Amino acid sequence: MKVLVTGGAGYIGSHTLIELDKAGFDFVVFDNLCNSSKQSLKRVEKIMGKSIDFVEGDIRDAKVLSDVFENYDIDSVIHFAGLKAVGESVAKPHMYYDNNINGTLVLCEVMKKYGCKKIVFSSSATVYGDPHTTPIREDFPVGATTNPYGRTKYFIEEILKDIYVSDNTNKIVILRYFNPVGAHESGTIGEDPNGIPNNLMPFISQTAVGKRECLSVFGGDYDTHDGTGVRDYIHVVDLALGHVKALQKIDSIDKVFTVNLGTGNGYSVIDMIKAFQKASGKKVPYKIVDRRPGDIAKCFADPSYANEVLGWEALRGIDQMCEDSWRWQSNNPDGF
Repeated sequence: MKVLVTGGAGYIGSHTLIELDKAGFDFVVFDNLCNSSKQSLKRVEKIMGKSIDFVEGDIRDAKVLSDVFENYDIDSVIHFAGLKAVGESVAKPHMYYDNNINGTLVLCEVMKKYGCKKIVFSSSATVYGDPHTTPIREDFPVGATTNPYGRTKYFIEEILKDIYVSDNTNKIVILRYFNPVGAHESGTIGEDPNGIPNNLMPFISQTAVGKRECLSVFGGDYDTHDGTGVRDYIHVVDLALGHVKALQKIDSIDKVFTVNLGTGNGYSVIDMIKAFQKASGKKVPYKIVDRRPGDIAKCFADPSYANEVLGWEALRGIDQMCEDSWRWQSNNPDGF
């Protein structure tokens, strides 16, 4: 029996493969490589000491997906595949709705065809929109999202809930991520975005390594302790382990489980810059620029439910996040 990992060559996916292997799961990776690299899989193979079953394809292509189910004994799915840049989603909503929502519908249809009923979905804290208070619990209102990317995650969550209503033998876990950062401790895999980064940490690390002249901090007038946006940054390995825990528990669940994966700590952009400078010993020049469309002031989790239902908690703090990010970036200044 194998786990199908869609988007498994990406940043979170590649780290999850290592933890799945450690936990004894077999898997096959399905990825169209639009924002990832085959090189990441080669490096994962080196870390694991074994080869990876990989199929290149798009989740909107039912034929190629069906071939995977025909050729492998797929028991469950971890669904990472999706476009994820907030700013790009505002500029190109059609592309996001087509790729993320249509792709998930095709995947679910193929799963149904082959009797595969277990899925762990990669969702996001963006489904909460701009919360009235923090920390954010799973029972907070969702749907008032501030950008098309967040709406695709919200709509997919609703689709999965409807699929469960139609057949309650399905096993569905929705994981709402906060802000993944960090890298594998070996420094051989990490976040390698195409073009200009959309997330904070690769922008900080590329500036520290000299690849970029200056970090743009989007907004300095938010209602936070230093005026910059506050987020819950979670080490990517902790996040990967959340998926392992979800798969280990999925057979015993009897409803759609929706779980926050975060640390419960909120750090501002300036906090992260200072922590990274300490970890790297490098100066990170920055300038305050206009806010980005769709951004909010504060977003951090109450992670207690994840501990209760999955037995999971984030163990790696801000110093390790920055140290591991710097090790990856300094060893690989140009990425993969």
